Amino acid sequence: MVFDGYDLIVYGTVQSSLISETGWGLTKATAGTIGSMAFVGMMLGAIFAGRMADSWGRRRTILGCAVVFSVFTILCAFAPSAAVFGGLRLLAGIGLGGLVPSANALVAELVPTKWRSTIATLMMSGVPIGGSIAALVGIQLIPAFGWESMFLVAVLALLIVVPLGLKYLPETLAPVNAEDRGTRNLKEPIGFKSLLRAPYLGVSLLFALATIATLFAWYGLGTWLPNLMQLAGYNLGSALTFALALNLGAVAGSVITAWAGTRFGPIPTAIAAAAVAAGALVVLVTGPPVTVVYLMLVLAGVGTHGTQCLIIAAVASHYPGHLRGTALGWALGTGRIGAVAAPQIGGLLLAAGLGVNSNFLAFAGAAAIAAVLLAAVGLKLKSKSSISPALSTTGASNV
Repeated sequence: MVFDGYDLIVYGTVQSSLISETGWGLTKATAGTIGSMAFVGMMLGAIFAGRMADSWGRRRTILGCAVVFSVFTILCAFAPSAAVFGGLRLLAGIGLGGLVPSANALVAELVPTKWRSTIATLMMSGVPIGGSIAALVGIQLIPAFGWESMFLVAVLALLIVVPLGLKYLPETLAPVNAEDRGTRNLKEPIGFKSLLRAPYLGVSLLFALATIATLFAWYGLGTWLPNLMQLAGYNLGSALTFALALNLGAVAGSVITAWAGTRFGPIPTAIAAAAVAAGALVVLVTGPPVTVVYLMLVLAGVGTHGTQCLIIAAVASHYPGHLRGTALGWALGTGRIGAVAAPQIGGLLLAAGLGVNSNFLAFAGAAAIAAVLLAAVGLKLKSKSSISPALSTTGASNV
């Protein structure tokens, strides 16, 4: 999860360098397009790896995804053109996208139900920790060694994380061979079709839409924040410290929402977190003093990342084990539509001359929409508590 977060922020840290130093002819709009490529890959990876994790086993899928994202992230440092760089980002994104639902499915099966929301949320704190590392490393590495050095950091994943995973990661779901699959299908339908019919259809769609809105806000901020702050008149070092504030807020948010999700339920807590993010981003539009800017970015990190963690915890708890990886892949895979759209829309708003505030308003609007959709999820689960009593708003504290 740390490397997933690092990859989220790393493009934001090098974006201005790619525009000004590479000679690739990038504009704000085309830079936004390249920023979207990794998220297209994440969408594909999340959808298919979640399904593979239910069929082939969690451990094998996690390790395969880790190798894929490491290799192609390293290769980004040697890209000769914008087209090649974008293609490599897409391939790295496939590995990154597949890692999250597979890891969450594994955690859901290793942890008692009572602590599932807490542990899953704390595990996802690795994402903003990785983003914080990217911002801190970027302040030092980019001026000294150039933007390419930021992608070479992925060597650590290949040399450390993969060997440790081979040694220590357990397998919780046995791979399903052809004979077993035929038998299991008679008893427990698996795959995306099962999510899109009763009793899961309505909730599956609402979870997907809420994730789209949440990831639009989170990945939009992650991709554009350093550049937005430079456009607002701050130098690169200061702009990266704003990115650091966002990610440190997300780390704190992981702890806060883990506690609150267990105490009040993941859905009510997610609604509150999304509302906090929307409010904080609206305050940024008013041009507050720099101290308030830092505080609002911390709250935006708490809200956007916290909302996403809680959605993942809710999905992992709502579906049965044989559908868990598929359901997480569905929510996170379709949710990447928001992650794909955010860099593009952010770039187009800037290219249209609408200014920095247009981005903050767009991301605030997405967070507000997420809060409304999650409220609909809560109402639906409450009205059909017989399907999943653990996630109803009255019984969510048991999750």
